[in-house]
Amino acid sequence: MHDETYIRLGSFFGVLVIMALWEVVSPKRSLTVSKVGRWVNNLGIIFIDNIVVYLLAPAAAVVIALKAQQNGWGFLYYFHVPKVPAVIIGVLFLDMMIYLQHLMFHAVPLLWRLHMVHHADLDIDVSTALRFHPIEILLSLIVKIAGIVVIGASVEAVLIFELLLNGTAMFNHGNVNIPEKLDRVLRLFVVTPDMHRVHHSVIIRETNSNFGFNFPWWDRIFGTYRAQPAAGHTGMTIGLTQFRNPEKLTLLHLLILPFTGDPGYYSIDKSGMEPVKIKTKR
Repeated sequence: MHDETYIRLGSFFGVLVIMALWEVVSPKRSLTVSKVGRWVNNLGIIFIDNIVVYLLAPAAAVVIALKAQQNGWGFLYYFHVPKVPAVIIGVLFLDMMIYLQHLMFHAVPLLWRLHMVHHADLDIDVSTALRFHPIEILLSLIVKIAGIVVIGASVEAVLIFELLLNGTAMFNHGNVNIPEKLDRVLRLFVVTPDMHRVHHSVIIRETNSNFGFNFPWWDRIFGTYRAQPAAGHTGMTIGLTQFRNPEKLTLLHLLILPFTGDPGYYSIDKSGMEPVKIKTKR
């Protein structure tokens, strides 16, 4: 259990530092608001997230995977699938579950209120990947646990999946410049920054596209893939139209945003609409 924690922490900080340095050396977009202020807010909320998860459900996913193995829970154990294909299937199934969960957080108004915290960031960089409301983190953990029990994901599959998810989430939120030809190849196998950046557009039909975090295939299979933003990557506006004042997006405001903020018109059933005119203050 301690080894798993060290592996996760080492991977997390390693990818975070690499992406942060890459953003300095070769940024894709010019930032529109103070990076220091945003990072204080985004790192602050991930600190709170980790405290909440540690207090309420430490190592829950790995513990449940062990229980599934001991009790033979899930399809993979029921059908006695060999270990290597079982690990691959487990990782793919959990990734599809996270894709569908992300879709639901856009489709269900109550869940969207929680998910607004992530989308209200006025710029997108590696720190945006860490910016989720603590309640959303707990709900995501419940979904993950359900997926582990249903499929019978092994401890190895869970650890691989979580390492991949954390790493690729920071990668695809990165404000980094990748040559277009290389991006076209990479996005066949992994969600790239240019692919995921579309999802953070203020344009509703773009916000409701490209839901994948790790593997890019689910968006193509389920018809939610959008190749590029209409305004281009350097011309697009990031965030939500109803939240444009950085002073209203501090850490405290982010924690109460789901309960006090205007959800706007970003529900997935309005995915063909254009956003309302951007306001400078709320």
